[in-house]
Amino acid sequence: MSILVIDDEKNIRITLCNILEDDGYICHGAGCVEEGLTMLEEVDPDVILLDVKLPDGNGIEALESIRKSLPHIPVIMISGNSNISDAVKAIKLGAFDFLEKPLSLPKVKITVKKALDFYAMSLKLMRMQADSERDWKMIGESAAMQKLQELINKVAPSNAKILIQGESGTGKELIARQIHARSLRADKAFVKFNCAAIPRELIESELFGFEKGAFTGAGARKKGKLEEADKGSLFLDEIGDMELAAQAKVLRVIQEGEFERVGSNQTHHIDVRIIAATNKNLPELVRKGEFREDLFYRLNVVPITSPPLRDRISDIPLLIKHFAYELALELAIRVKVFSPATLLRMQAQDYPGNVRELKNIMERIYLLCDKEELEPEDIIPVLPGINPANTDDARFWQETIQYQEKKRQFEIRYLSLQLKLHGGNISRTAEALGLQQSNLSRKLAELGLNG
Repeated sequence: MSILVIDDEKNIRITLCNILEDDGYICHGAGCVEEGLTMLEEVDPDVILLDVKLPDGNGIEALESIRKSLPHIPVIMISGNSNISDAVKAIKLGAFDFLEKPLSLPKVKITVKKALDFYAMSLKLMRMQADSERDWKMIGESAAMQKLQELINKVAPSNAKILIQGESGTGKELIARQIHARSLRADKAFVKFNCAAIPRELIESELFGFEKGAFTGAGARKKGKLEEADKGSLFLDEIGDMELAAQAKVLRVIQEGEFERVGSNQTHHIDVRIIAATNKNLPELVRKGEFREDLFYRLNVVPITSPPLRDRISDIPLLIKHFAYELALELAIRVKVFSPATLLRMQAQDYPGNVRELKNIMERIYLLCDKEELEPEDIIPVLPGINPANTDDARFWQETIQYQEKKRQFEIRYLSLQLKLHGGNISRTAEALGLQQSNLSRKLAELGLNG
């Protein structure tokens, strides 16, 4: 840990540095504001001890400057001629503490230790907040994502039950978390229960909790996910995999707001918002008798479809940028830059695993591609389903011609394929690509693809 002492009295600087170095800290001293601010950039301190009266300036003004450039570093003010107004102003500006001279050295040590602990907790909180924002941020500006955002904003403030349907890897949990975050329950718990990940024989005990002695191994009473989510939101992921017996009990919770723990006859009342998700066709499961029809209709109050990546291709560059920064931070390396041609190649790739597969491919690129500025030929070897040694795809991307001509060739290939996928319907193609129909029609005419 590094500490910077800014005080014009040499003896005080030396004494403070000596006693703090005895505790294992690395200390640096400066005798004026200018020297202190210069040293600030060089030594990157974890705590600053700053005198109020300095020969070339006021320590309070220096504090204000430090807080603007380094707001999270604790600053402990010290003064031999202090008054209440200085102390109040320093605390208002964000000083961690205000110590008066003559200094009590034991108190200095205690205050520095508290400041370092506070700094460590602040950094931890910042990392947690950054992780939370990265993990649950919805990325996309396509028409499909705009419609989804509008629907989330409409239904989130209510207590309506939500059923999110969509393919694997499209971000169903992300949608559920966004609904919770924008609801009136946002300050309460969001609890996830994966119906597919829990063994069938444990689903009820995990969901409803159990009493001591309810079964072999139940050595103590345990709350279930329902109780953990009381007053908040319960996210039932992969609800299509829940067994029928548990479905009946979930239905009772929805209808009556009550349940019993496994091994108990005592009824518990609960206030929880249910958000369910599945990648299965629930109406088909109902027809087969594998999912309760009454539960399906109870859950399906507001149906939301999580769009597959093929319906939001225009979002791929935004997702790539997001994952690029996320992976660079995680791996502690520089952010990789994807050229326009590389972004086009990534948009042309098929992603049956949707956004989750795109993220996996991005991680593979970061681990296997050494270059920081990536061209199509750099990423082709790591793309799934590509053999760069003998494919037309590789030759197409490796051919060196003018960028505008290559871009035109790509647009012809790409838009021809998209038209084919959408049955030649320009309106549906434009909607899927997040384009205005008139703009797409004009582009098709430019490329000679209008008939």
